[in-house]
Amino acid sequence: MPETIDTAAAVQAAQRALQGGRHGEALALADDALADAPGDRDLLYVAAVAARFAGQHDAALAYLSRLIEAAPEYGRAYQELGHLARDTGDADAAILHYARACRLNPALDASWRWQAELLAAKGRPAEAAAARAQADRLAALPRELLAVTNMIHEGRVLKGESLCRAFLKANPHHVEAMRLLADIGSRLGVMEDADFLLESAVTFAPDNIQLRLDWIQVLRKRQKFAEALREAEALYARDPENPLFQSQLAIEAMQTGDYTRAFALFDAVLEKLPHDPATLTSKGHALKTRGEHKQAVASYRAATVAKPDHGDAWYSLANLKTYRFEDAEIDRMRALVERPDLAFMDRVHLNFALGKAYEDRGDYAESFRFYADGNDLKRRQSRYDAQKMSRELALQAEFCTPELFAEKAGSGDPAPDPIFILGLPRAGSTLIEQILASHSQIDGTLELPNILSLAHRLRGRARAAGEGEYPANLADLPPEALAKMGSDFIENTRIHRQGAPFFIDKMPNNFRHIGLIHLILPNAKIIDARRDPMDCCFSGFKQLFAEGQEFTYGLTEIGSYYRDYVDLMDHWDRVLPGKVLRVAHEDVLDDLEGQVRRMLDYLGLPFEQACLDFHKTDRAVRTASSEQVRRPINRSGVGVWRNYEPWLDDLKAALGPELAQ
Repeated sequence: MPETIDTAAAVQAAQRALQGGRHGEALALADDALADAPGDRDLLYVAAVAARFAGQHDAALAYLSRLIEAAPEYGRAYQELGHLARDTGDADAAILHYARACRLNPALDASWRWQAELLAAKGRPAEAAAARAQADRLAALPRELLAVTNMIHEGRVLKGESLCRAFLKANPHHVEAMRLLADIGSRLGVMEDADFLLESAVTFAPDNIQLRLDWIQVLRKRQKFAEALREAEALYARDPENPLFQSQLAIEAMQTGDYTRAFALFDAVLEKLPHDPATLTSKGHALKTRGEHKQAVASYRAATVAKPDHGDAWYSLANLKTYRFEDAEIDRMRALVERPDLAFMDRVHLNFALGKAYEDRGDYAESFRFYADGNDLKRRQSRYDAQKMSRELALQAEFCTPELFAEKAGSGDPAPDPIFILGLPRAGSTLIEQILASHSQIDGTLELPNILSLAHRLRGRARAAGEGEYPANLADLPPEALAKMGSDFIENTRIHRQGAPFFIDKMPNNFRHIGLIHLILPNAKIIDARRDPMDCCFSGFKQLFAEGQEFTYGLTEIGSYYRDYVDLMDHWDRVLPGKVLRVAHEDVLDDLEGQVRRMLDYLGLPFEQACLDFHKTDRAVRTASSEQVRRPINRSGVGVWRNYEPWLDDLKAALGPELAQ
């Protein structure tokens, strides 16, 4: 068997040949290595550069096509397309490619400078000046921070983190370094670090608008909505007529439930910018959340008219679940996905929207093709590792033992307030939440990030690799630390409550951390929302989640994740018998009143008719099932996977015979 090639060494050898002006040699080295690693990003890039320098423009274009397929968000690929278009005399195409390169990686100095030069030659001085200003800003950055910015946007986040930390240690008050490190923290899910860094940076540079905008984003991700609103108010007070500040405040007002103000601000933006697709789409999201279906449809459709390739608006129509696309709309979307210059996320959104459009028409072969294409794009981007996830979940079973729980008995905060509804997404958890939130003594909230954030902190410095001290270090936590973690959870989630004695946290991924939940909140209730494996997994495959559910982008991946979930839940049942109430979605559909009474008995609460009339409850619902839970119980989602059975062998294999049947 031939020895596996060292791709990094091959890339370095080809780069040395390029730097020495030996373009043919560089191309040959890269091409030889690509025989063993045909999808390697760095090899494809250096091959494209070498081919262009060698005057082999067709070959360069072929390498770039392969590169973009393998790495659709790699900014340097579009920069190289710009160089190729420039060298072949197509200035208009070069400008478009350079602009896209800068959207994907704003640290590409050459793309900014060539845009400025070509725009000036085209008689577009204002745009040329803006591009030149960006190039000048990059030139003023310390070279270490320019390198960090490139690393962030090229997926080398851990290397960027090390370099940024070293620079910040030598320059502790450098606000751009703090902003970049916060960006890295946000990408790694370490939101507390990002929050602290941005708050500190704003203290040093209170007039830096970008810092404040970044901080608002992090505060929102942490669901610290009151603080995010406060910062958005501060920006708005600086210039109440600024559409960016109006839009930011509208979003934060919506997050805190002030929809009247949010709609007024969205309308104020649209008075100035009547065809702004982002604002029309955001307003549509707000209308959907409030259950104003017709108005949401109108806003989304207006966004597709304002910007025909605005994939987010097309997918938002599909994600209403009840919208049916017209023939002309399907034709428009199909034409868009054929465009080679379509932006990555627009392509993803449109593929999922077309999947839903053809599903509604009963054309399941075409529907599956588009769902699969959308998922393939996201899977290549996410680089999700199912084996690593399996190892991470297995650690919970290894360290969360009966001995651990016996040793820690009596620890934690005794508050009985939280009700955790967890499991897999698309398993019926939103329906259970809507039923229980209709009870007078229970507040529905959100998918709260607090438990996941606590697990991140406990995981330690190796968190990005999915390794580290957690959950082994649970055994080392003293009772007072566990009690503090529990009381912090109660206090930090108070903003989401409306005064009822109990409240729901519906974060599905909390099933990974039931041991931690029990240790810090021993009297919390936990409901496992369970759904038929094939229905649940295929429903997840069809759904484009905003973030946090990367396992849904492949049939094998989601099947493996479901199997791991069942194994871990079986472990929790063994080590914490009676702790978790399992509620099957199909049982809720078959016997609503019986399951409602069963859940309320488990929670120790009296029966209320409002729980059966859940679809009449007026509350904001922000998940993908928001439209469905505003209708009476129906079985429309049961067995949908059977329409796609010819294409689901990989899912069945990943689940295994017992679960697949």
